[in-house]
Amino acid sequence: MDELEIDAVAEADLDDPVLVEGLPGVGHVGKLAVDHVLEELEGESTLVRRVYSQEFPPQVTIEDGVSELTCAEIYAITVPEGRDVLLLTGDNQAQTNEGHYVLTTAFLDIAEEFGASEAFALGGVPTGELIDEYAVVGAVSDESLLDPLEEAGVEFREDEPAGGIVGVSGLLLGLGERRGFESACLMGETSGYLVDPKSARAVLEVLEAVLEFDLDYESLDERAGEMEDVIGKIQEMEQQQQNMEMPTDDDLRYIG
Repeated sequence: MDELEIDAVAEADLDDPVLVEGLPGVGHVGKLAVDHVLEELEGESTLVRRVYSQEFPPQVTIEDGVSELTCAEIYAITVPEGRDVLLLTGDNQAQTNEGHYVLTTAFLDIAEEFGASEAFALGGVPTGELIDEYAVVGAVSDESLLDPLEEAGVEFREDEPAGGIVGVSGLLLGLGERRGFESACLMGETSGYLVDPKSARAVLEVLEAVLEFDLDYESLDERAGEMEDVIGKIQEMEQQQQNMEMPTDDDLRYIG
């Protein structure tokens, strides 16, 4: 196998499509978001490309006992009353710095092949604590993109995220800008500790407003409810642990 191999699975005739990336990252926010779009628009999506690379982990996925070499997939979706979309998803990111550049370049090549000149990277930004209100933090490749995203509810904060944006999400802005793409990264606030469906929904609501398509969130809300149950159990265990460690009056008595 070569370092990079791209399988042309199918073709699609798209009108001014936008590339939307959701690979695994903090809180699995981007991955959850893109997979939810695919689930909701399954009837309108077509798998058009598979990207294989030695930069992915050396493993296969198994479904119903059948193996599939790990890869990234790009789906084409025709949206009747909104922008056509190329959805980039997968279970892994590259394992090396060089690999991130190789794969991002390939993704941009494919996007250009289908006529895209705009890209959205979806991900999470960690807060380090559990939160109730989910803001969406943004970064863009060009100043002209700030106002329309702010109108959609995106917050742009000075020096945040701290340390910048790594992986494909960051390079879609950096490499995309050098190739003439208008690129933005939408990052939902998340604790960073757990898979976060609520953060994914916050990001998708912004994307809906910008790209003008409609989604149902019932299945994502169900996952959010399951995660809340998990969080509740964790908090209950932590409280029990604290109570066990707290000294009682008997512990504090001195008998001499």
